[in-house]
Amino acid sequence: MLYWLGEHYSEVYGPLRLLTSYLFLGGLGAALAGLLSWVLLPLLWCHLPQDRGRAFAVEGKESEGKPVGAGGIFIPVFLLVCLLILPLDPRFLEVLGCVCLAMLVGFFDDRSQAGWGEYRMGALDVGISIIGAMVICQMDSYDLWLPLAKTAVSVPPLIFVPAAALLIWVAINATNCTDGVDGLSGSLCALAFIYLGGILYGIVGHREIARYLLVPHYSGGAAWALLSFVMTGCLAGYLWYNAYPSRVLMGDAGSRPMGLLLGLLVLACGNPFLIVVVAGVVLVNGATGILKVGLLRFFKIGIFKTVRYPLHDHVRQNRGWSNTQVLVRFILLQAVVTPTLLILLFKVR
Repeated sequence: MLYWLGEHYSEVYGPLRLLTSYLFLGGLGAALAGLLSWVLLPLLWCHLPQDRGRAFAVEGKESEGKPVGAGGIFIPVFLLVCLLILPLDPRFLEVLGCVCLAMLVGFFDDRSQAGWGEYRMGALDVGISIIGAMVICQMDSYDLWLPLAKTAVSVPPLIFVPAAALLIWVAINATNCTDGVDGLSGSLCALAFIYLGGILYGIVGHREIARYLLVPHYSGGAAWALLSFVMTGCLAGYLWYNAYPSRVLMGDAGSRPMGLLLGLLVLACGNPFLIVVVAGVVLVNGATGILKVGLLRFFKIGIFKTVRYPLHDHVRQNRGWSNTQVLVRFILLQAVVTPTLLILLFKVR
């Protein structure tokens, strides 16, 4: 809406030209999303379901009774702010629809007394992931750039959709598994969204820089970055209350749409390997546990038998790390590893 106003009325009132600046809109969107999330969460979390605790989780009893499903508050804020600042493009409406669907599935699971079960949630995640992959490629060939290759590869939709859906599914579930320590999932994903926003706005969305780094230029890259900046703002408002000791928990209503958006933005950058670069700690913490359980349950193959997953539970129980130590050390790992891998990813090519 604001972008449209800037396009059509900047000649009537000059300062409205700011509304056509993606950098200005990104800053405005992040600030507005952060403020709204910060204000609305304590006003509305009394209407959220309460966490029932998890017997298998380390310190699971400590979360029992807290409001859970905060994503049911800050994800609608994300949707509203995005509708306000994004250009009028059907693809972005489709993305927001997928995020809303993931939030609703997660919220109903949070409200359910017994939970919806692993297989039911996994199947729903698969469906949402396939829709998300179709939204990204619009059922047309999609150009991807890969490590150590100077030229882009055009991938037909019959190959892109299942492969992209797998990546999105892993992102959803790894993010969900990481939501077990106050502030951990939100902080790691906020870092990932900041990096993705920078890549979308300053590299693949910038014609000259993309040409210099030998990566494809995506004309809509800067607009995709707005999604990243707005989600970062929402997470900032949420983390204000989720910092240890937390007063409200994200729940599946927050972690699942957040993971979905993470996967979608990685694909919008054009390089699926970026999921390892910007969210490597999230994958190691959560996705390796999914791999362990999957191999044991379906193929009777046991790996990492001495390691407890998610990894944050292992270091708390076996290494004696406090919640604060887990949070700070995992963030430091992500903050140091990601810039190093980004340099290798872009310059080695």
